[in-house]
Amino acid sequence: MKKAYFNWSSGKDSAMALWKLQQSQELQVELLLTTINKELAFVSMHEVPEKLLERQAESLNIPLRKIHLPTEYTAPVYAEILTKELLELRKNGFERAVFGDIFLEDLKKYREEQLKNVGIEAVFPLWKRDTATLMQEFLDSGFKAICVCVNLKYLDRSFCGKEIDQNFLNDLPENVDPCGENGEFHTFVFDGPIFRKAVAFKKGKSYTKTYPATAGKWDTEFAYFQLKA
Repeated sequence: MKKAYFNWSSGKDSAMALWKLQQSQELQVELLLTTINKELAFVSMHEVPEKLLERQAESLNIPLRKIHLPTEYTAPVYAEILTKELLELRKNGFERAVFGDIFLEDLKKYREEQLKNVGIEAVFPLWKRDTATLMQEFLDSGFKAICVCVNLKYLDRSFCGKEIDQNFLNDLPENVDPCGENGEFHTFVFDGPIFRKAVAFKKGKSYTKTYPATAGKWDTEFAYFQLKA
């Protein structure tokens, strides 16, 4: 069986994709790979503390590898850092990379092209699955998650800090994907069938971050909910 690593975000899509792989037994994930803001010590975009990420990996019983990124970086810098990491993974025998993407074609193509350059195959266990069905499976199977970030263009800040349950899904506006696949919201998964035990955390407070508007960039304001280890 080919060695595989998982591009782990700490959120719901990653958890569901890993669960599907474990159910099918078609692929054995031997490593989690996550990008970290090295100055602030939290998961990129989700802003989940690095310590909570480590607790997730410990409960999953899967080794964790981190890619530390600066707070500010350009696309070429990111590509250079990523290529270096991928070459190291390939050198260590990893031939497959798993992602939780569902329907974003451009992102899938980008990932496949990046990996092809270093001889790694991309795997997408959730690809083209119905997102409403996936989220219902997520809840029915016993997963528990909390919303840690919302794009304020699509969701009110009041969604931040809420647990992902049936009420959360029912309250989503019609233009928001149930899985937040367009970046409408992000989550931290703290319990479910893939974990040996629930990941302990404390709740903090919500805060807002605004980013400069640039050509072609529509996501400029986000609300976050602070989690503490």
